[in-house]
Amino acid sequence: MFDTTSTESYLVVCNHEEQYSIWWNDRPLPAGWRAAGKTGTREECLAYIDAVWTDMRPLSLRRWMEENPDH
Repeated sequence: MFDTTSTESYLVVCNHEEQYSIWWNDRPLPAGWRAAGKTGTREECLAYIDAVWTDMRPLSLRRWMEENPDH
């Protein structure tokens, strides 16, 4: 669980399905995730995710739906 009073630095991470999360800035990235270009406080990173992650569907589902518009 995250401590919401912490001033630790976080970074926004993204996986191959274009799903976002936050990660501690001083730790190695977990397998399958890459830095998404935003660092800051927990609140700043979560606000960034709210602004950029507007379609919660995984990338593979979005692509399938584009290729199969009748479903």
